Order: sequence, then C-alpha cells, then structure tokens
Amino acid sequence: MRRITFAVVLCLFACRLPGGEGSPAVAAPAPARAEVQTRESQAALTPGAALERLEAGNARFHANEMAGRDWPASVQATAPGQFPFASVLACMDSRAPVDIVFDQGLGDVFGVRVAGNVVNPDELGSLEYSAKVGAKLLVVLGHTDCGAVKGAIDDVKLGNLTELLAKIHPAVVAAGCKDSHDPACVTKVAELNVRNSMAEIRAQSPVLAGYLDSGKMRLVGAMYDVSTGKVRLLD
Repeated sequence: MRRITFAVVLCLFACRLPGGEGSPAVAAPAPARAEVQTRESQAALTPGAALERLEAGNARFHANEMAGRDWPASVQATAPGQFPFASVLACMDSRAPVDIVFDQGLGDVFGVRVAGNVVNPDELGSLEYSAKVGAKLLVVLGHTDCGAVKGAIDDVKLGNLTELLAKIHPAVVAAGCKDSHDPACVTKVAELNVRNSMAEIRAQSPVLAGYLDSGKMRLVGAMYDVSTGKVRLLD
C-alpha cells in the first residue's frame, strides 16, 4: 500500500512540472519584431503622427512593456539604408539614451547628443541633414538633474567646457536661480535652456526654419525625468 501511495505522489508531482506530460499548455512568447522604417513608411508619417509614435514609445518604456525586437534581423534590414522619422537633440547624460527612453529600434531616430543639449554649427548641420533625408519631427530633449545645467549655475570653468556652459548661462539668468542643489531650480533652468535651443535652431538655421515653416517638419521641446522615466512635452 505504501508503494502505491508513493507512486501516486510522484505522478502528481511530475504532471505539474513544466513541459511534463499532462501539464497545462504554456503560451509561446510573442515573436520579436524585425520591423524597420522604410522610405514608404517614412513618407507616410506626418509630423503629428511621428510625435505620437515617440510618446507611445516612452509610455511603453515607463510601463516596462518595451516592444520585442529581433536585433540581428534589424541590423540586416537597415544595412542597405536608413529612413528615420525623427531627430532628437538631447543631452549626453548616460541616464537618458534617446532610443531606449522612446523605445525605438534601429533606423528609427537620428540622435544628436551633447552636454546640456546646446546648439552649435555641427549639430545644426546634422539636423539639417536629417530634415533633408525625410525626418518629420525635431525634438529638443532636456532632462532633470542635468549636470551641465548645474555646472552653468555654479559658473564652472574647465577647458572647452567653459564655452559650452556659457551657452546655458542665459537660461540661468532668466530663471533667476543660484542654487545648483535645488532640484526645482535646476529643472527650471533646464526647461528654459530647451526653449532657448529651440529658438536658436530657428534663428541660426534658415534650412531648418524653411522645413518648419512649410509644415514638413515639426519642432517640439520636452523634458525627461531621470527619476520616473517619463518624457513631458513643453507647451
């Protein structure tokens, strides 16, 4: 009797093992996507739709529901060419990688990154190229707890960084903030710096101004919160 009972217990245990005979069916994971931007899909997007796509991507990132992607297949699919739908001028901060926080794949977004998301001729040339090859949206992305902004508030002097931080100084003056340890102060300066960069893009690049005025491209400002993972559009 004892042997029969032991055999029954073993059977019940084995039947519950994943993949064991008699175990409930387990749904197969969704296949990873290898979808990439094409010339046709890029042309079909409007600037508004491009913005919605970035917003949806950030929502996925924040919810930890990022799209599955077949990265090797994406490498092969984008090798012949690229057709990004948006460009993002962002800070170099390691906590705010553009493609990840917007949950975009290979060939989707041009990323131009520099401390403090400031504007200079090299970046303008890069952004002009992005417009020429069909990008529909240009985002200037600042972020909370920005080290470059803190450096500008503290008037840091360090080699070539001195000149870079001078580009953020007008936002420091406009915000009237003097405490780099005050998160609200730093965020206020960072937002004003985004707006200043947007204004400089228009003023310093007739090429980009032409694309914006014609409606072929849209310019928006945004702030990324390093503590929540959320992107907030500026009015």
